[in-house]
Amino acid sequence: MLEEAEKRDHRRLGRELDLFHIDDHSPGTVFWHPRGWTIWQEVEQYMRRVYRDNGYQEVKGPQILDQSLWEKTGHWDKYRENMFVTESEKRDYALKPMNCPGHIIIFKQGIKSYRDLPLRFGEFGQCHRNEPSGGLHGIMRVRAFTQDDGHIFCTEDQIQDEVVAFTNLLERVYKDFGFTDIIYKLSTRPEKRIGSEEAWDRAEAALANGLKASGCEFQYLPGEGAFYGPKIEYTLKDALGREWQCGTIQVDPNLPERLDAEFVGEDGSRHRPIMLHRAIVGSLERFIGILIEQHAGALPVWLAPVQVAVLNITDAQADYVREVVKTLQKQGLRVDSDLRNEKITYKIREHALQKLPYILVVGDKEKAAGAVAVRARGNKDLGVMSLEDFSKMIATDVSSKV
Repeated sequence: MLEEAEKRDHRRLGRELDLFHIDDHSPGTVFWHPRGWTIWQEVEQYMRRVYRDNGYQEVKGPQILDQSLWEKTGHWDKYRENMFVTESEKRDYALKPMNCPGHIIIFKQGIKSYRDLPLRFGEFGQCHRNEPSGGLHGIMRVRAFTQDDGHIFCTEDQIQDEVVAFTNLLERVYKDFGFTDIIYKLSTRPEKRIGSEEAWDRAEAALANGLKASGCEFQYLPGEGAFYGPKIEYTLKDALGREWQCGTIQVDPNLPERLDAEFVGEDGSRHRPIMLHRAIVGSLERFIGILIEQHAGALPVWLAPVQVAVLNITDAQADYVREVVKTLQKQGLRVDSDLRNEKITYKIREHALQKLPYILVVGDKEKAAGAVAVRARGNKDLGVMSLEDFSKMIATDVSSKV
């Protein structure tokens, strides 16, 4: 187990596959290399489509916010030692450690009606938290990270339906990334809490009923909720049986109260919305680290930073290689060519070590036939096929997320 975990260590694979590095010039933050940033972009664009297709409006808030806001939210008092603080023109500011206050500020622009609810905001929000240097770990535990952070403004009686929709969505997303083993945990009221017992009863019941309606078996974590509301945590099991808590949905009546968010109800009077904090992958940095370890660096075709490498045997096929590359790139694929004057066995081995899904080799025979010799990851020789057939095969791989 330990040996297998070392082989899959994302820090080691990050170096070997030239994906990213962590540098002393900025401890706890990531320098993404071109290939690593390609993975990042794929994950972000995928999650952006998830927002768009499921009723979320994408927003973007500022990084730096005034001390007065953090005083209202309670972070200045309770969380300041974890915040990066700066001063300008005799005003104190902090880099945001979370995105929720910004979403409430956006919600408060203009009058909101009960007809606008549920209102779903999503952001790829970069957050900074001043974690102790001893707790930092590769890209899994960092000081600067980006979340697929969403907030749903709704009424109390809309919570259950939102939990059902969110849980179903989260399961589809995890499946696409190769995770089907999910553990569901419902954290209930802690000893130190705010709000009435009746409000806690209703919120906990809405979360539990939402999970039941989604067909999920779950365990209770008594006393593990936040001081303001209960939450569901969605935990992944990876290829080594390790557990990673990534997804969450959390009931929060407190922050809308503190920041004075309101909507006009059916009765014509003003009401406080409930805010549901929700994330599916959580920190994108951490999630990519989990993906690298889950797949031991051999990412599925749709996520692989380079999907195909095209190799020539001699200079006589160089122009044909360029043609093949251009054809596949027009299909939207990420393709590299290797025209170096090296032995073909050396070139194949080098690209295989980069864990590429496909290596195409072309000699005179392939060039004459308009074909390619296909090698799949894991040293599988798929033989010679027409470029058109290979295009169809890899298109199926990409669309079916294998």
